[in-house]
Amino acid sequence: MTRLAFLNGLVLALETIRSHKMRAFLTVLGVIIGTGTIIGVSAILTGFDASMTSVLRSFGPNSIIVFKFPVGFRVGNLSPEERTRKNLTYENALHLRERCKNVDDVSAMLFRSNGMVNAKYMGNDMYDVNLIGVEEGYSRGSGQVDIHLGRFFTDEESRRRAPVVVIGADIEKGLFANLDPIGKTITVSGHEFLVIGSMLRPAASFFGDTDNRILLPYGTMQKMYPNARENAIVVTAMNGKLPQALDEVRTVLRIDRRVPYDKPDNFALSTAEQMVSDFHQITAMTFLVMVVLSSIGLLVGGIGVMNIMLVSVTERTFEIGIRKAIGAKKLDILIQFLIEAAALTGLGGIIGIIFGWVIAVIARTVFPSLPAAVPLWAAITGIVVSVGVGLFFGIWPANKAARLDPVVALRYE
Repeated sequence: MTRLAFLNGLVLALETIRSHKMRAFLTVLGVIIGTGTIIGVSAILTGFDASMTSVLRSFGPNSIIVFKFPVGFRVGNLSPEERTRKNLTYENALHLRERCKNVDDVSAMLFRSNGMVNAKYMGNDMYDVNLIGVEEGYSRGSGQVDIHLGRFFTDEESRRRAPVVVIGADIEKGLFANLDPIGKTITVSGHEFLVIGSMLRPAASFFGDTDNRILLPYGTMQKMYPNARENAIVVTAMNGKLPQALDEVRTVLRIDRRVPYDKPDNFALSTAEQMVSDFHQITAMTFLVMVVLSSIGLLVGGIGVMNIMLVSVTERTFEIGIRKAIGAKKLDILIQFLIEAAALTGLGGIIGIIFGWVIAVIARTVFPSLPAAVPLWAAITGIVVSVGVGLFFGIWPANKAARLDPVVALRYE
């Protein structure tokens, strides 16, 4: 088929669609919904992926998070073995600091395992705050501390179990409004602490959009909350020495925790890149499920296109007879109807892309922290798939039209 013949066929197809606008719209409604859903989900997942990747990588390329089970995203629940693992201890952190040659910094983190924590200053209250006991090294290696006012506490203050805290941006705003928090005393679950510093909100954080952290020295946390047993350890490897540091940390912890040589680790080492990889697996599975579900809409739309094209063949039998009588070949008729089917679903795909883009805009408006955007590959894929649906489901009607006997077609009324 020549380019001119193709263009003529495309113009004829568009004129046919324009003359039956409502019928064409209802025919490709399934294609619109299916394509729009895929585009919308792609936009949201792309934004969510970018946001969470930023969160995970905010801990730095040299950071290792040591915990009793994997930190981050995973498919499925914890195994029975993981649920019964012993907590890490402060001694584990000390041994890592002493024995690992490729490690720059080690900071133990102690969490309060149960109960809601509230903070109060004069008449202002903040509820469900994140109370964490950390060491001075946490401010250097975690990527989560950017001092706004005052300073961070020292290891000496931790050893003396000084009642001092560094507060997050939302704690500062909620308790002190426009006041300078430095030197003020706040009450946290009945204990009084002196505020010596406040932090800026991190660009990305494991603790969500709100920065309701209250950091206190590790020793102080042990003194104030003697029942706290949940430890994590942040290890910072030397530049370019992350693989060696991982091996050293694993070896020291296996010795500390008396893991037999033929048994797997009873702890987990998580790096930023590993958590990013785990998260990508989850988003890929989610996207695959959404594609399968959206394909139902494309299937319904394709069947509708096939039905309407069969009706079109019946309505235009006389026209087909005339075209064949003046020399049109079977291939010409076949391609003509395939072009019409592809044009119909292609327009449906374009409307679906616009629909998906609207979903992305709404998601970005409702959730400003979610940078939802329609990726170029998703838009191109949407057009290609929708046109492919038209070509596939248009084969039978097009073949039926091409095989009509011109004599019988000219006698059709």
